[in-house]
Amino acid sequence: MPDHPPVTLITGAAKRIGAAIARHLHGEGHCLALHYRSSAAAMQALIGELNATRPGSAIALQADLAEVSRIPALINQTIDTFGRLDLLINNASGYYATPVGTVTPEDWDTLFASNARAPFFLSQAAALHLRQARGAIINIVDIYAERPLPGHPVYCMAKAALAMMTRALAVELGPEVRVNGIAPGNILWSENPQKAETLEMVEARTTLRRQGCPEDIAQMVSQLYASAYVSGQIIAVDGGRSLYI
Repeated sequence: MPDHPPVTLITGAAKRIGAAIARHLHGEGHCLALHYRSSAAAMQALIGELNATRPGSAIALQADLAEVSRIPALINQTIDTFGRLDLLINNASGYYATPVGTVTPEDWDTLFASNARAPFFLSQAAALHLRQARGAIINIVDIYAERPLPGHPVYCMAKAALAMMTRALAVELGPEVRVNGIAPGNILWSENPQKAETLEMVEARTTLRRQGCPEDIAQMVSQLYASAYVSGQIIAVDGGRSLYI
């Protein structure tokens, strides 16, 4: 067993899936650098909760990931605080509809910035430290990186870029760094009927006939981090949703 706790940087960690991953890994002994953009109150509450359990084990890092110049500082602050980096989790993601005929260059830039560009430049900035630690990168992708979600072409293309980045970085950063992705399916409820997120559609379009939860993603993060001979893979955590049209 290592004589130090693993250090993990998670983007978009204030709420929802990111916060679930943070709590799960913290419970397994990780020290955490938790990024947020605007959810300051939620982040401070989470940091307080984690540090109350293990003082000094979590820090908050604020940045707009669309500002590429801010990205190296997230890595540097993590190293300055904890002295190492073992795991980078690219979770932050922009998501909204962009029907063809309405898409602007600003829409393109916004969705690609959070879903593809920032994860790449974070990974690049972290690569030296992850190599030293023989660490890992885990990207939160989407089942819609492989199949189009009607009305969301730009989001789907950006997530497809993230999926390819996962495979490409596994080649570029191996053998020291393992790079994998997780493609969530029906994890959080929304009002988009195309995503089969009503109870009736979940039962009809997932083999497990139920909605998932953020903890399902957090558990897979933990399993992938512990899997020493898995790299370049994207694991669907979707209850079997991707088997259906």
